[in-house]
Amino acid sequence: MPGACFAAARSATVGTPAQFEESSPQAGELKRVVRVVDGDTIVVSPNEKVRLIGVDTPETVHPKKAVACFGKEAKQFTRDAVEGKTIRLVLDKVNTKRRHRDRYGRTLAYAYLADGTMLNRELIRQGYAHAYTRFQFRHLVEFRELERAARVEAVGLWASCPLK
Repeated sequence: MPGACFAAARSATVGTPAQFEESSPQAGELKRVVRVVDGDTIVVSPNEKVRLIGVDTPETVHPKKAVACFGKEAKQFTRDAVEGKTIRLVLDKVNTKRRHRDRYGRTLAYAYLADGTMLNRELIRQGYAHAYTRFQFRHLVEFRELERAARVEAVGLWASCPLK
């Protein structure tokens, strides 16, 4: 059972400035996942591409890059967690000015599973992704710490792939 691999690693960021707040997970929009593009990008019904905020999984579908080390595993992890299931998408207020879209038109969101687990967080915690910190977001400090812990514990890609 895919949901069993998630630990209850849910913590609020204390002292977060208002501009970095996200709507509460209960306030998000329920969507059905119709396809997983790669570990950090999904498609929800009817046909909306969603880029998970704050995570960068190894490439599997880049037109100019080969499949990266641990890319297939990251994509499979995301597929097992959400494909065909209903998730709750929560937006981060920091992306309001850009209408919650990236430069490719994908919706930027946190994805919560039925049990309340945030997929973005789990991808990093279990070593399927790097913390993507190029842009500000509410969980930036937490995601950096989760990546550091995954590196130290040599989990997932940190155990399987050569460090850059």
